[in-house]
Amino acid sequence: MEITWFGHASFRLQVKDGTRLIIDPYESGAFGGAIGYGKINEEAEAVITSHAHADHNYTQDIRGTFTLMDRPGEFTVKSFKVKTLPTFHDSAAGRERGKNLISVIEAEGLRVVHLGDLGHLLSGETVKALGEVHVLLIPVGGFFTLDAQGASKVMEQIDPWVTIPMHYRTERCSLPISGVEEFLKGKKNVVRLGKSVWQVDANSLPTHGQIIVLEPAR
Repeated sequence: MEITWFGHASFRLQVKDGTRLIIDPYESGAFGGAIGYGKINEEAEAVITSHAHADHNYTQDIRGTFTLMDRPGEFTVKSFKVKTLPTFHDSAAGRERGKNLISVIEAEGLRVVHLGDLGHLLSGETVKALGEVHVLLIPVGGFFTLDAQGASKVMEQIDPWVTIPMHYRTERCSLPISGVEEFLKGKKNVVRLGKSVWQVDANSLPTHGQIIVLEPAR
């Protein structure tokens, strides 16, 4: 599987048969230019949006005919099996920022979990529903989502093989959120790839507990 980080919370997963799934596409230039990543003008067969905010649900730039997954449920799109679980964007049961979807994506023997804009620790029931997680895509910037401390606790709850942080401040994102260094502080087994694409295979996963930092593609 090829995992590409476009920027913010948006990723593309592509498998060997060519099927492409895009998660949480942002609107380039949204929030007065705070989302400075370039347009996601890519083709896809499937798109997941975790919630109805412009930095997570802008599908207008995506080309081709695709299946949109924007509600809780179970879906199959060619090689991908997807289960979306209802959670919240805040720690007040959605009263502050609304609902959020966690996506459990299975393909090629891998289980990838995207937490969307999760704003709270997980219940035991939700952790059980996730199962064994090979790759965890987790927000770490705080303010709108889990902060570094909360993300660290959720990572411990899930215990993934590999964690990829997302939704943090960069040179192309000026939202009032923290950068990735706060989350990485004191953590071991951190690999900075220096690129936006990571190839992963079910038979050659990295050492359990590795954190991989990607560079935005846009």
